[in-house]
Formats: sequence, C-alpha cells, structure tokens
Amino acid sequence: MTSAAELEQVAFDLFDEQGFDSTTVSDIARAAGIARRTFFHYFPSKNDIPWGDFDAELARLRADLRASPAGTPLMDCIRHCLVEFNRVPRDQLPAHRRRMRLILGIPTLQAHSTLRFQAWRQVIAEFAGERTGHPADDLAPQTIAHATLGVALAAYERWLDEPGTELTDLLDAAMRELAAAFADSPRLGAED
Repeated sequence: MTSAAELEQVAFDLFDEQGFDSTTVSDIARAAGIARRTFFHYFPSKNDIPWGDFDAELARLRADLRASPAGTPLMDCIRHCLVEFNRVPRDQLPAHRRRMRLILGIPTLQAHSTLRFQAWRQVIAEFAGERTGHPADDLAPQTIAHATLGVALAAYERWLDEPGTELTDLLDAAMRELAAAFADSPRLGAED
C-alpha cells in the first residue's frame, strides 16, 4: 500500500462487500496488507475515508472564491465556484457517485458529515462576509452558507436518484433559483 487513494479503494471495495458499518479498520488494514496503526497515517478514522482529502478541496474552494472578480455579484461568484468545485471528470463519475452514496446514505456517516459540512459552510460564510462587509458569523453570511449547502445537497440527492442527470447542471440551476430568491429579499444582510 503506497497511497491514501489505494487504501481508499480497498476500503470502498470492502464497504460494497460487507457494508460500511460492518467493515472495521482492522478489516481494511488486513485487506490492504498494512498494520492497523499504519491505517491511521492515512485517515484519522474509518468515517474519514469517503471524504478523501477534503481539507485540500476546501482550500481549493476558498482560493477559487477569493479569485472571483470583484464586480461579479456575490451569488454568481458562489454559483460558479460551487459548480466548478463539484465538476468531476467523466471517468471519475462512478467513483464519485459511490462516494456520495456513502456520505449521504449511511446514517453513521451523516453524523460525521456534520463536521465536514460545517467547515464547508464556513468557507462560504467567510466569502459572503467579505463581500457584504459583515463578519462571517453574522446572520446574512451564515444564511447564504446554509442555503448554499442545502442547494448542493438537494442537487446531489437528485443526481444520485436520477443517474442520467448532470451534477453540474443541477447545481447551476438550483443556485440560480437560490440567487433569484435572495434577489427578491433586499433586506438580506441588512442589520436591524
């Protein structure tokens, strides 16, 4: 075993065969031909495997948001970056679908995902706060971050349920709806 990606593949195969909850870290290490303690050099826990290198992905999202042109409307920036963040090469779509089925479909992982989603929302809230001149923890940036996550999850659920759909098209359309709703609410972001 030489990489986290190879260990991830072994784990995903075991999850398919035995189920996520029935697969242990020891099972994964044994199938990968590594010591159990070596597993933890790659992943902090079994629950982290489906997330891959999520911290690096968040850094990429943060950089993409910060690189958005200053004159572009806030929700257009977020929509564009969200779509690009979730753009997956065609040959990797089956693996991505497999990953997202685990993250969104396994109750054990849903609890763990709360922490990951919180970190993801923070990236959006920081950007929204910078653009609106509000602290990231104010209501407006938090509302935008929570709503954007909701849109992303709704698009992913549709994509998983309807294999013929394009994920990026679903995300783009859903974010356009969200932006229109925010445009109809001129007081969003105003402090009373």
